[in-house]
Amino acid sequence: MRLRFGPAALVIAGALALAGCGGSDSGDSESGKAELSVGSAYMPQPVSDDMAAGFLTVTNKGGAADDLTSVTSDIAGQVTVHETVDGAMQEVKSLKIPAGGRLELKSGGDHLMFEQLKRKPKEGQTVSVELHFAHSDPVKVEIPVKPATYTPKTGH
Repeated sequence: MRLRFGPAALVIAGALALAGCGGSDSGDSESGKAELSVGSAYMPQPVSDDMAAGFLTVTNKGGAADDLTSVTSDIAGQVTVHETVDGAMQEVKSLKIPAGGRLELKSGGDHLMFEQLKRKPKEGQTVSVELHFAHSDPVKVEIPVKPATYTPKTGH
């Protein structure tokens, strides 16, 4: 026995399949969740024995903003988040990651400060960090250590 479907049945089946796809896609952004990923991470080899800086980009493809609230690393007694305003850096409790946007931590701008270093990282090594957010799960990142004079091609 062979079943035959008319054009109307195929249109209905196609519409149901598309509705299922659209529902899951729109559900993520309507739920108001951030979708965070991290890239462009690096640490210039520190020139100081007790302090280093770190740079990276957090991209948010989700429909809700989030905040970077803290950073931990086994290499430092503490890692603080700094913003730079009018050339002056200051520690802040958090930095915003806009919905559909990004937070760029770059040389001369907002950045991470690794303080009370337990060991001085050398070029070619990596530093493990965990980024903590107000609403999203923590993200672990391996930050490569670059030469002290390193300037990325992307401008940060």
